[in-house]
Amino acid sequence: MRIKFHRNFEKQYQKLPKRFQEKTKQRLCLFMENPFHPLLDNHPLSGKYLDYRSINITGNLRAIFKSLSENECVFVELGTHSELYS
Repeated sequence: MRIKFHRNFEKQYQKLPKRFQEKTKQRLCLFMENPFHPLLDNHPLSGKYLDYRSINITGNLRAIFKSLSENECVFVELGTHSELYS
């Protein structure tokens, strides 16, 4: 899986504490190996994020992405559940 990052995702990543940046890197590596690994809880979204999917980074931290093709996606948002879905 090839990953691209939207500018918003990059900005949100830079604002995270170092430990969450490391956790994000770990989960993205796992995503590249197996996008549907059970730890990621990869699932489709609805509402304003229709046609997007979400993976878990930590218990409350989520990353939202959109598939561009079978082997490529773009991560667009990174934040807590309440930041992203309220």
